Amino acid sequence: MTTIHLIHGEPAAAALLQALEAREASRGSETAGAAGTAAHVIALADDLTAGPLRDIDEAGDPGAAQRAAFWQRLGGVSETLVQDDCMALAALEADDSHVVIWHTPDAADQLALRRACYRLRNAPQRLNEVRLAAGDLAGPPDATAARLLAHLPDAAPISVLRITRLALEWQEAKFANGEMRRWRNNTFTSGTWADLDTLILEILGAATLEGAHARPGTAGTPWLACDTLGAALVRRGAGFTVGEPLVLWRLRELATAGELRLRDDMCVARASAAESCAGAAAHGSRAARPSLPHTAAHLSFSR
Repeated sequence: MTTIHLIHGEPAAAALLQALEAREASRGSETAGAAGTAAHVIALADDLTAGPLRDIDEAGDPGAAQRAAFWQRLGGVSETLVQDDCMALAALEADDSHVVIWHTPDAADQLALRRACYRLRNAPQRLNEVRLAAGDLAGPPDATAARLLAHLPDAAPISVLRITRLALEWQEAKFANGEMRRWRNNTFTSGTWADLDTLILEILGAATLEGAHARPGTAGTPWLACDTLGAALVRRGAGFTVGEPLVLWRLRELATAGELRLRDDMCVARASAAESCAGAAAHGSRAARPSLPHTAAHLSFSR
């Protein structure tokens, strides 16, 4: 019987496909080529840690339009990203193939796992999983593929009890409908953009202080690249891997409010006190912006 592999993210899916092809080649299969294996790997590209979730799995996917609008506002992602995942999961429901869900402890992976379990909860005998370490998907593609190849024998059935619990946790996440979802100590909590903004400003403030101590008497504040800031957010306890589209969106919003300076090369620095005051005054004089198509909520649930 055909086995379909689910994994979050296009790079991870490409590495998994490479691993599956390597296994087929090692078996000396003449008929299993890239085209034959590609249909067995599905990349779930939608990062479920941010944006609205309510009604995303209902008939007709009424919540998908809200998520699509959210990502379009941020920019930098495919216009069909949300719908592609919805269609892939709907096709899985209509199929009878065995499914292997690959996941790391990353928040986005854990949410993708829960969503897949929810969508296939009525066919628990089809569901299997491979648990990966945080570093298994890091590094060059060839090294990642080699690690995934070594994990192929680790696929194991998911118990009915675990599927039920994971499906329930996904429903709770949708009901909470927070602006963002954090994974800490095996627990999801909902958060707000204000929480993320506070972390960003704390990191920039710390960089300014470190720069002043390292180079006393020098003028100016240090500039951080967007990817450097994203990595720092994870280290400072954001609770999820903050993708570049989300980081850039929050930087634009904070720059508009006068809290920071953003260069054309997407490097950022903390604004001076005078710049912050001027930006806040200008921001306050503008008409209120339309809100995102969801409201924040806080809900915690254990794994």
